[in-house]
Amino acid sequence: MKRTTITEIIALLFVILFLYTGASKLMEYDVFKEQIATSPILEPFAQWIAWGLPLSEFVVAILLFFPRWRLQGLYAALGLMLLFTCYIIAILSFDKQLPCSCGGVIELLSWKGHLVFNSVLILLAFTGVWLARQTQKDNIASTVMYS
Repeated sequence: MKRTTITEIIALLFVILFLYTGASKLMEYDVFKEQIATSPILEPFAQWIAWGLPLSEFVVAILLFFPRWRLQGLYAALGLMLLFTCYIIAILSFDKQLPCSCGGVIELLSWKGHLVFNSVLILLAFTGVWLARQTQKDNIASTVMYS
């Protein structure tokens, strides 16, 4: 399978994930905001996060959708997944009984299940970044050779 095809598949998976979770959060906005407010880490910022996080997920999905912005979108997806994972690690050290505010069926995962899920997604995002950068380097090299 070509690098670009694998990168597109990874990008599509993140587009689906972020559109799904972002929409789920906005459709259940009041519940999402309440769940955030129960977190000792996020409570002071609950109002901002309740709007900002779904919008960020939508922006990243848009970046990933367009080939011109895909690498930036993959970096942003990697960043979001790293932030989510750091938050989960912090939650596990505070209170394992806090509700998940991920949105949709992903909420059904245990906190440890989230760590595994996020770890896989971090690996996918990292792979996507690496492949997209390699493709970009190849394109630059071929442009220079044929100029």
